[in-house]
Parts: sequence; C-alpha cells; structure tokens
Amino acid sequence: MAAPALSGRTGSVGSLGNSPTSTAAGRLPHGGSGPELDFRSAARIEDLNRLIQDFSKHDQREYDDQRALEIHTAKDFIFSMLGMVQKLDQKLPVANEYLLLSGGVREGVVDMDLDELSVYARGTDYDMDFTLLVPALKLHDRNQPVTLDMRHSALGHSWLSLRLFDEGTINKWKDCCTIVDHINGTTNYFFSPTLVADWFYQSISLVLLEVQKKPQRGMPRVEKVERNGTIISVILGVGSSRMLYDIIPVVSFKGWPAVAQSWLMENHFWDGKITEEEVISGFYLVPACSYKGRKENEWRLSFARSEVQLKKCISSSLMQAYQACKAIIIKLLSRPKAISPYHLRSIMLWACDRLPANYLAQDDFSAHFLLGLIDDLQHCLVNKMCPNYFIPQCNMLEHLSDETAMLHARKLCSVRSDPAEHLRTTIEHAKAANRLTVELQWRGSSTNLPSPQSDAGGENQPDDRLAKKLQQLVTENPGKSISVFINPDDVTRPHFRIDDKFF
Repeated sequence: MAAPALSGRTGSVGSLGNSPTSTAAGRLPHGGSGPELDFRSAARIEDLNRLIQDFSKHDQREYDDQRALEIHTAKDFIFSMLGMVQKLDQKLPVANEYLLLSGGVREGVVDMDLDELSVYARGTDYDMDFTLLVPALKLHDRNQPVTLDMRHSALGHSWLSLRLFDEGTINKWKDCCTIVDHINGTTNYFFSPTLVADWFYQSISLVLLEVQKKPQRGMPRVEKVERNGTIISVILGVGSSRMLYDIIPVVSFKGWPAVAQSWLMENHFWDGKITEEEVISGFYLVPACSYKGRKENEWRLSFARSEVQLKKCISSSLMQAYQACKAIIIKLLSRPKAISPYHLRSIMLWACDRLPANYLAQDDFSAHFLLGLIDDLQHCLVNKMCPNYFIPQCNMLEHLSDETAMLHARKLCSVRSDPAEHLRTTIEHAKAANRLTVELQWRGSSTNLPSPQSDAGGENQPDDRLAKKLQQLVTENPGKSISVFINPDDVTRPHFRIDDKFF
C-alpha cells in the first residue's frame, strides 16, 4: 500500500508506488503450499490475524448491566453539570446539541494537539473514556457554503469574527474575545479559543464545587478536574467505574466550509453507501491552532460529525487493524508527541479511497491492513506529508523537523520488522489495564462504594430497559459516536442517538 500523496491537482490523492505489503505479502501462487507469510518480517499472516483478534477481544471489553447503569449515571451527571453552567451566565445556547464520541482525545477521535495533555492510562487512571464536543456558539445556515476568515491562519484553521452573530451574542461573549480596532473606527471582536477555554474551565469548576457541597446518594464522585490546554478533563467515579470525559468547547456549523468544497467533487469510498447530505451535515471549529498560529485567535476545522458517518462504511476487519495499529503507535511514538492517532485515522480514510471495496471487505485480511497502515504511516513520516482527508491541500506534518520525522520512521521500522512481538506487547498492556479495572471493582464492592443501584427504587431508579439498550450500544458499536440532545431544564429523558436510532 502506498501512503497518500498530493498530486498536481488540488484535492486529489495519488499513489507513490507499492509497499512490501501489497506486492509480497499476498497469497501463495497456485500449486504452492505452506502458510502465507509477510515478506518483510516472515511473520505468518494467520498468526498476525489471530493476534489482532486477541487484541480486539481484550481492548473492547464487555459491559454488564451494572456497568451500563454507571455509564448512564455519569452521562446524566455531565449533562446536568453543563445545564448548570448554562444557567450561570446564559452564555451557552439554551437548547444545545452535543456530540459524544467514544474514546478520549488521546485516542485521536478529534484532531487536537496532544502536547499539553496530561498522561492518563486506562486501568491506572480510568476505565472508560469519552470526548464531548459542547457548542459555545452555533451558526446553522445551510443555504450556502460557509466562508471563514482564513486570511491570518494556516490552511485548515480560521479566526472567527463575531460579526457573523447578532448583537446579543456579541454582548454575551465580549469578555472572551480579542479586540481589533480598524482605521475606519469600527471594532471587530474575534472569538478567542483560549479565553473561551478559561471561562469554560472556571464555570465547570464553580458548578462542581457547588454540587459537591450538597452530595446526593448515588451521585458520581468527582475524582479529578483538570485543564489540559483548551480541553477540560473530568474523571468521575461511579460505583466501581472511573470515566474520563474530555470536554471541548467548540463552534458548531451546519453546512460545509468553502475551503473543503473541492473535496466533494472527488470520488470516495462512501459514494452510494451513505448520502452526501449525511456526510456534509455540519462541521466544527475546535480550540487548536497551527504550528505558527496565534493560540488566542486561531481555531481548527474539525469534521468529527462527518467522520461518524464515514465509519459506518468501514469494514470491521479494517477497523480492528486500525485499533491495533493505534495502540502500537500510542505507546511507541509518544515522545516527542509529533504523531497523533488522528494522523493514522486520516491515513486509513485515504486507504479506503485508494483500495477496492471488495479487498477491504475481506474478513481475514486484518493482518494485511495492519501492515499496510504501518507502511503508509512510515511513508508519510519519511516524506513529511500527511494530507488532511477533508482538506487534501493541508499537510498535517508540514511543521515536522527532519530529525523528529526520521526518529519516528526508524521506530516504525522496528515494528515492521517484528509486528507479532509488538502486537503481543499491546495485548499484554490491554490485559494489564483490564486486571487493574477488575481489581478496582473488587475493592469497590468490598468497601461498599455507592453505585447507581444503591438507591432503593422510586422515580430515581434507572430504567432496566435503558440499561440493556446502553449495554447493547457499547458492545455492538465499538468506536462509534453518539449525538446527544439536551434540555438544561430536563435531563431525565434519554437523549442518546446513534445514527438514526434514539435511546
């Protein structure tokens, strides 16, 4: 497999030759005998497939009704907390639409910089992790492409002037803006990601402080509230479970940005499987800046909502290979933090565009996919070229130094030379995390930690039917995200949505 590379035509992606995986790791010719081998490492393909399956089994985990209820309790607590934040100063929209993603920011579910994040580990610090996108502002005009002010920013980034919004919105958010006075006497307010994050962290901290003054039976324990750059990380203890929520203030748009308009003109792997309307239903600005950008003004375009739809078109065998590869690179390439799991996600999407659908649908090709993803990532590092899937003219590795790129490329060489050993290591890490979780659950049950089921019946008792739905949600939709609708004055009704299903 070849890594994605920019061609002379804007928005198109070509191939720069074949990798060892695609040419030499295929099946034996007719009349041959013996196991299928990977040319580079001499690993048996069937052994790699088995190891990937083993990793998936330990990484996904199964949740019983108790854990499902704990997930539901933590989710309701977070939404209630955000409802209280809205009531503090009326800054957040009253009727808001959140996007809840399975997996934390460190897992690459959103294109955010990882440099400023504290190191958290599953098993040691938390048992489950989620990312919650919370719109601070909404601009929902779907009649035309959204044109952003990118004059001061690197490609894929933008400043946001509040001129797009009404006077009431400007007055609410003036204190979270940088101000630019023009020669003609007008004043322009630019929505500041760092000031918004400051306000958001202070508001959440204030609400949680008040909530903890009057604890209620069965209420989650707030174990940690931490500011990580522009992300607020909250770890909740519910019963014997610990849940990490990475909460990100964003700006929500309906429609599609003009800078990504040419991408829609290309052929893609999802054509005919989902509608264009589903793919371009909206996008976000997330509080992250480019390598040379101004942190106080610059936002990054995020297509998290579209990626939710695209994942429906990706085969389970490719997703398993992606999850295994991601686990390897998170450990291997953690220092320096030049490579994010989001880069690997982009590479996977490019591979879906490049390779035939019937090839990617093969159930027993997880090993080929894993080796191909490693090859592609290594190719990207050597060439310092990783195009953003939605904005191909944006190279996400442009800022990388030659030294750092080659350091990571050499590390990937070691993986490619012995993928089986690195898979075994990731499996052991997953097992160790699970053992820590089980140990904590045992300690919790022996010390009678409060849980959502400790309330004796009544109206506050969670619905068992909802618990079963939540269990099915977690176990049958690994890696999928959940749209959430919230009314701050009523958090008692279920408000999960997976694709077109409501819970």
